[in-house]
Amino acid sequence: MFDIFSLKDFKMPDGFLWGAGYSGHQVEGNNKYSQCWKKEIDENYSEKSGLACNSYEMYMTDIDLIRNLGLQAFRTSVEWSRIEPNEGIFSEEAAEHYVSFFSTLKEQGVKVFATLVHFSHPQWLEEKGHFTKIENLKYFERYLNFIVPKIAPYVDFWNVFNEFNLGTSDDEVCLKLSSLRFHALGYHIIKKYSDSPVSSAHALVQYMPKRPFDRFDSGVADYIDLCDNEFFFHAIRTGEIVYPGRDGEYVPELKNSVDYWAVNSYVRTMIDAREKTSVGSRFSFSKMKMIADDFYLEEINPECIVNNLSRLIDKPVYITENGCSCDNDDIRVAFISVYLAAVRECIDLGCDVRGFLYWSLLDNYEWYSYRPRFGLYSVDRKTFVRTPKNSAGFYSEIIKNNGVSQSIIRKYLKENPTLK
Repeated sequence: MFDIFSLKDFKMPDGFLWGAGYSGHQVEGNNKYSQCWKKEIDENYSEKSGLACNSYEMYMTDIDLIRNLGLQAFRTSVEWSRIEPNEGIFSEEAAEHYVSFFSTLKEQGVKVFATLVHFSHPQWLEEKGHFTKIENLKYFERYLNFIVPKIAPYVDFWNVFNEFNLGTSDDEVCLKLSSLRFHALGYHIIKKYSDSPVSSAHALVQYMPKRPFDRFDSGVADYIDLCDNEFFFHAIRTGEIVYPGRDGEYVPELKNSVDYWAVNSYVRTMIDAREKTSVGSRFSFSKMKMIADDFYLEEINPECIVNNLSRLIDKPVYITENGCSCDNDDIRVAFISVYLAAVRECIDLGCDVRGFLYWSLLDNYEWYSYRPRFGLYSVDRKTFVRTPKNSAGFYSEIIKNNGVSQSIIRKYLKENPTLK
C-alpha cells in the first residue's frame, strides 16, 4: 500500500471530464433473451444475474445518484437482446427505455457514453455464431440502423464494443479478428447518424515479464502484448490486420475507425514463460486479497496506467473503466487517488487524457458473482436500496476540485488503509 498522506496535490486540465459507468446485463436485471442469461442457467452458476440491481426499472433512481455525485459523464450499454429479443422482431418499448434514460441524462447536463455491445447479445445471434461469423454482419447492420438513429441525439461518445481484444485461444482469436470488421461497420453506420466521436473500449493490459531481463519471459510478454493490444492499435492506425499465424489483410474501412482511444485499465498481468499458461503469480509482496474470494485484480499498480497510456499519444484518450473491487472502502479511496495521480503523470508526459470514468456506479453482477464489489454505492440484494459509500463522497469532492488534494484525502481517510 502507498502512503496516501504523502501524495502531492494535483489538478486535471480545465475541461477534464469526470464520470462513472456500468453495463446493462450487470445492473438491469431479467435480461432473459441474452446469451449470458442462458449460460448462467445452462452452466448452473451458483449466483445468477436475476434482477441484478433492478436498474431497468430503477434507472431514474440511478440518474438521481449520478446527479448527486456531480458526475459530468456516464457510460452504459444498450442491450441488443432487449431491443431485438427474437430475430427480426424489434421492441419499440425497449428502444424507448434507452431514449428516456439517455435523454434524461442529457437534460441533467451529463454526457452520455453509449456502448452498443458490452459482452452480452441475443441468444438467437449466439446460435448463429455471433461475432465470429462474417455473414452475421447483416444482422448487426440491421440492429444498428434501428437503434442508432433513435439514441443518436443524446449520445456524446460511442463505444461499438467493449473489450473484444483479449485471449489467444483459437476461438478467442477468431472472435477478435472478426470483431474488427464488426467494429468498422459499426463506426461507419454511427457516422451516418451522429457527429459524436466513436471508439471501442479496449482492455489495455500491461503484460509484465516476471523476470524483466529473462529472454523467455520478456519474449512471451511482448508476444502476448502484440496479440492482445498491438494488433488492434495497428489495425486502426493502418487498416492492416496482422496477427501471428494468420495471413495479413488490408481492410480499408478499418483505418482511422476510432476518433479517440477508449481505455479500460486496471492492473498488470505477470508473464512467466515457465508456466504452461504463461500467466505467472503476482509477487507475494504486492498481492492484496481485497475480497474474500480469489479475484484477478489483487494488486494496486498505478504504474500500469503510465506504461499503458505512453503508447497512445496520437489520439485523445478517455479512461472508460478503472476501479477497485474491495470490501474495505478505504482502500477504494486510496486506489482512486493513486490511479488519478498516474493519469496526471500521463498527461504531463504528453498523453492527451481528457476524461476518467470510474467503474462502477453500483455494486453490480460481476458476470458470475456478486462478491466482487466495485461500486461507489452498495445495493441491498433484497430491496435494491442504494447506499453511498465513503468513496462516493470522496469522488464527488474530487470532481468539484478537478483534482486530488490532501485536504480531501484527510477528510475521508483517518489512516492509511490496510487489509487487517
